[in-house]
Amino acid sequence: MCVYFAMCKIKEYIQRNGEINMTGRIHSLESFGTVDGPGVRFVVFFQGCPMRCLYCHNPDTWEFGAGTEMTVDEIMREFDKCKEFLANGGITATGGEPLAQLDFLTELFEAAKAKGIHTCLDTSGITFTPNHTEKFERLIKSTDLVMLDIKHIDPQEHIKLTSQKNDNILKFAEFLRDHNITMWIRHVVVPGITDNPVYLNRLGHFLAHFKNVKALDVLPYHDMGKVKYENLGIDYPLKDVEPMSKDDAVKCRDIILQGIKDELHGIKAE
Repeated sequence: MCVYFAMCKIKEYIQRNGEINMTGRIHSLESFGTVDGPGVRFVVFFQGCPMRCLYCHNPDTWEFGAGTEMTVDEIMREFDKCKEFLANGGITATGGEPLAQLDFLTELFEAAKAKGIHTCLDTSGITFTPNHTEKFERLIKSTDLVMLDIKHIDPQEHIKLTSQKNDNILKFAEFLRDHNITMWIRHVVVPGITDNPVYLNRLGHFLAHFKNVKALDVLPYHDMGKVKYENLGIDYPLKDVEPMSKDDAVKCRDIILQGIKDELHGIKAE
């Protein structure tokens, strides 16, 4: 994007929204993220999350009201300090749960798009409200990619795993599909919890209906978050669960892919 056009977009943004002074609660910033979307990313970790995933490795992002209060302008200035290293990347919002600060997230992405920066949202979709989508429709106008983390396809097992229902998460996926927003699906496979072939196959059948899904990342469970729990004085729920190997995660991914193929060929899930 040429400098003149970028300045025009920024001017247009400020005229529409006023000064960029909304504040959000930010846990931390990372200037060289390599697993948070395409290319090298500037990663914004939002503070606060309603989920309590048993395998969460960022329990320090759970508490709402904690973290550092920052404006969009402050974050964009931090981005500018390292933008020469991010030519093929962009900004990724993760957490915590970025959608829990929807207005601030939208302001951040709109400011980024005004500068021609690629935007990626890493989310569980848990705060999506299907009956009130106006704010979400505004957000996705400045969102290039959504990395949607589907924790568990089974409703009851999802509650056991995260303490939350998965209804609105799956509806958020459908919302993104209906608005043709590119999605990458992430799914963590945990021994004894999500590595069940029936559930993996069922997830595949669900994903078969999403032409906007461009990647499927099946991630093996690891226990590297144990130290954080110890430092925070929190009991680690899966302390007796052994990490999963990458080879086993690949096998789980194959089951999901088979589920996709079965659905497309009219073979029903178990």
